[in-house]
Amino acid sequence: MLTEPRAGRLAAWGNALLAGLVSPDDAVLAIVGEDAVHRVEGLPGEPGQVGLTLALGRLRTLGVTGLRVALPAPGHPLGLSGPPGFNARALEAEEAVVCHGAALGLVPDVYEAGPEGVQVEVVWHVLPVREAPPADVPSLGEAERELAEALREATEVLTRLDVAGSGPVAEAAVDAYRARAERGREVLAPGYPPRAVRVLELAQRVGALIGVATERGHGGAVSSSEIAARREALRPVERTARRAQVAAYNSVVEERERGMR
Repeated sequence: MLTEPRAGRLAAWGNALLAGLVSPDDAVLAIVGEDAVHRVEGLPGEPGQVGLTLALGRLRTLGVTGLRVALPAPGHPLGLSGPPGFNARALEAEEAVVCHGAALGLVPDVYEAGPEGVQVEVVWHVLPVREAPPADVPSLGEAERELAEALREATEVLTRLDVAGSGPVAEAAVDAYRARAERGREVLAPGYPPRAVRVLELAQRVGALIGVATERGHGGAVSSSEIAARREALRPVERTARRAQVAAYNSVVEERERGMR
């Protein structure tokens, strides 16, 4: 199931901070979310780990004017531009943030902490990146058109696979997921265009539908082989939803670039 990636929160609220639309405290609070703490390691000029507030300020002084999201998967380096070392780290984490204006990227390591691992701590590793166009990122318009088709395809696939949850049960599960996901948070940070919000919401809805289809307990078929078949059939739909997520998170940087040309 597609959920809100930490890279998305960092990029969205980092972009709002860089644009002067939110305070550092509000940006850090939104980025950390329900995690215990976020730290940044490998920042130029800093010998050890630093907090998010200092890190975001330092990135600005290093020339960073925007933050992009990468959500790579095996065989699909979505949002990445290299070098191989950074791509490998991002692929392992399944997400990364790429700076615009400085050849730097950030990849998260997530650790369980506290008694019985009830808390989550995140360390963002700053690494060099190649300044080149990111791989396979569509425009918002392209993403919206692709998502509309993907939603139809997902419904057709679930019906073809005789998934009982592809009807009202799935709709109820998706609505419950969206309520949990949206409780107490904004879909995107201030400064994003309404179309980006719409695309991200639709991408999350498609992702929730995929999650319903591939969880045990939904639909008539529950064997491992049948669930694997569902995942394989829905893989192109999931890929489209990830591309749309990246397009939404990156839209403010893309718009700023177009305005400078």
